[in-house]
Amino acid sequence: QVQLVESGGGWVQAGGSLRLSCAASRSILAFSAMGWYRQAPGKQRELVAIITTVGSTNYADFVKGRFTISRDNAQNTVNLRMNSLKPEDTAVYYCYSRHVISGTSWGQGTQVTVSS
Repeated sequence: QVQLVESGGGWVQAGGSLRLSCAASRSILAFSAMGWYRQAPGKQRELVAIITTVGSTNYADFVKGRFTISRDNAQNTVNLRMNSLKPEDTAVYYCYSRHVISGTSWGQGTQVTVSS
């Protein structure tokens, strides 16, 4: 089982930027995909962005053009650059990984708060 540790959350004013990072305890090349979900208070967890082993990406419509996901295979990290943040982006952001045998793993989450 992989350990995923998120960092980079915090507080920012609307229009600002943050960069989230997810560090995996082993090589991320083992995972068919990695990505980020988020969960706001009282809402279901929702997909933000994913990136596959070959670098294909998929974004939720509400972050397209503002967020960029990337991976560093040498550092075993997956990053999420978030620009033009809005108050509605406030949520706990979770890193996840998907393995064809062991399934899905989640990080503990990092809080992102965007003030208006």
